[in-house]
Amino acid sequence: MLPIAPSLPFAPQLHRLGRILSLLLLLTLATSAQGDEPAHRDEPQPAARTAADKPAEGPLEPFLGHARFETQQLFESQRFPNVVVTTDGTVVAVWGQKNVRVRRSGDGGATFEPEIVVAASGIHSGGATVDEQRGDLLVFVEDRHPPAPLTLYRSRDQGRSWAAEKVTIAPDRHGNVPSMHMNEHGITLRRGPQAGRLLRAARYYAAGNRRGQWSQHYTTAIYSDDGGATWKTSDPFPEMGTGEATLAERADGSVYYNSRLHWPQARRPTSRRHAVSRDSGATWDDWAIVDVLPDGPQTTAYGCMGGLVRLPVEDRDILLFSNVDTRGARRERTTVWVSCDGGATWPLKRLVDEGPGGYSSLAAGRPETASEGSIYLLYEAGGGRARLARSNLSWLLAGEATGDGQLPAWLARSSE
Repeated sequence: MLPIAPSLPFAPQLHRLGRILSLLLLLTLATSAQGDEPAHRDEPQPAARTAADKPAEGPLEPFLGHARFETQQLFESQRFPNVVVTTDGTVVAVWGQKNVRVRRSGDGGATFEPEIVVAASGIHSGGATVDEQRGDLLVFVEDRHPPAPLTLYRSRDQGRSWAAEKVTIAPDRHGNVPSMHMNEHGITLRRGPQAGRLLRAARYYAAGNRRGQWSQHYTTAIYSDDGGATWKTSDPFPEMGTGEATLAERADGSVYYNSRLHWPQARRPTSRRHAVSRDSGATWDDWAIVDVLPDGPQTTAYGCMGGLVRLPVEDRDILLFSNVDTRGARRERTTVWVSCDGGATWPLKRLVDEGPGGYSSLAAGRPETASEGSIYLLYEAGGGRARLARSNLSWLLAGEATGDGQLPAWLARSSE
């Protein structure tokens, strides 16, 4: 018979200690794994600081106060507007159908410097993008109306000087490389695992911009994680016949996408379309028709490029959208709509200009700069003219109810 080993008097204590250590190890591993996951996309996430060492987002109050509104003419001929605010608060208006020019304002949009030529020939392709992490400003120029060769122009000094670069864009999952013309400005993502990504809307033109090709067009986006040196193409927007679009990052890190329709045979063709990305602009879901937002004159079913911006207010999703607002056949009555829930509802609108209108672009001032608290609308005003409207949120809040939801109580209290 084998001898039985004697029991140790402290064996039960060692057993309990081993169980406790095992539980602590499992808890540590679980906590570490959770730390590698991105924050929950339904909760507001903090925004980074910009290359100018300014906060990317700030309080609501600078956009309120005494209502302010004024307009000035910036360009005399041609078409195709974008307006952006660089990281140091310089307002830059981009314009051009045959050549591309900019005008700069260092005093928040009160005055503008003379025109600076970006490209002596070519068509402005929209999507002007401020790289908030590097401080660069990117402008896209195509040789002619697309499909056409593309050149990227980069400014490292807030739009004073420009250098041309060749751009590399990878095709989408269908093997198509999109064109850039003509979309609202791009953005820098501020939240989530892809913070710092440059993202702008784009459009696949198929064989060209002929009526017979419109059903083959689709809107999309391109994005860059290396400051604009190389770009990838997102999945297509979930509807054919679309083109010329806008996008904005919301407080939870999702991206709201709003597009023009360019195909009269589609369902409800005089209304805008929207979708949402929850993977930093790679794919698009939650497609819907937005009947409260008109897509150009309501008797033509041809659409019109619009503007979009999210006010840089911490933990709030105040979006502004611009387009013409008319039951007639001409592009006129440039108007701005207000959403306080990231584009779910648009309860308010305000007429900016009763006269001729067209394509438009929106930008918002940056915290701790001369532009703070201002809203900028650059729009086609007929006769080849570009006009800039500078206002604040208080002025917009005095507009007309649309019947699509209500303003939230927190905004009503703040504006009193």
